[in-house]
Amino acid sequence: MIDLHTHTLFSDGVLLPSELIRRCEVKGFRGLAITDHADYSNIDIVIPNVLKACQEIASTTRMKVCVGVELTHVRLEHIKLMVQRARELGAFIVLVHGETITEPVIPGTNRAAIEAGADILTHPGLISVDDARLAKEKGVRLEISGRKGHAYANGHVAKMAKKVGAKLVIGSDSHAPGDLLDRAYAELIIRAAGLDDDDIENIFREAETLIDL
Repeated sequence: MIDLHTHTLFSDGVLLPSELIRRCEVKGFRGLAITDHADYSNIDIVIPNVLKACQEIASTTRMKVCVGVELTHVRLEHIKLMVQRARELGAFIVLVHGETITEPVIPGTNRAAIEAGADILTHPGLISVDDARLAKEKGVRLEISGRKGHAYANGHVAKMAKKVGAKLVIGSDSHAPGDLLDRAYAELIIRAAGLDDDDIENIFREAETLIDL
């Protein structure tokens, strides 16, 4: 398993980075990105502290651990600057919280995140074909989500990505130990979105590329 979307108690998760990493090790993960929620109020706290933990643990684990961030409910006008700020602070992977059907995300967030060059647009909900096409052009990956609620639109996201050739990844959006996915269950979620064996292979190959495995 390679999970590119997880949270710790630095945002709304329940685990320290060290415990999240250990639980993923036990599950046999090859790669992990810690991507806590951030906006203007906490980005300068979250990324440096998670980065510190990842650097300390990196030399003691065979699993690749990367610091990332999920920019969440950021105003459209600020998304590009926040993506840049996240990278300046050391985020290896930058996610933007997309227009999930279960939260009041500002309309236009999907487009703004893609234009800003985020690495992953998480749970993009009922993403338009035009935005999916732009994601392909910009190299922004669309997420198949393992989280209840966000996952309701997985089939639509998969359909739009396949229609235009956009790249897909999978993330658990884990907030607690029970949210973590093993590889077998992640593959079931991908299949349930209407995708096949070749798509599964491509999704995990893309994850390897993103975290440089």
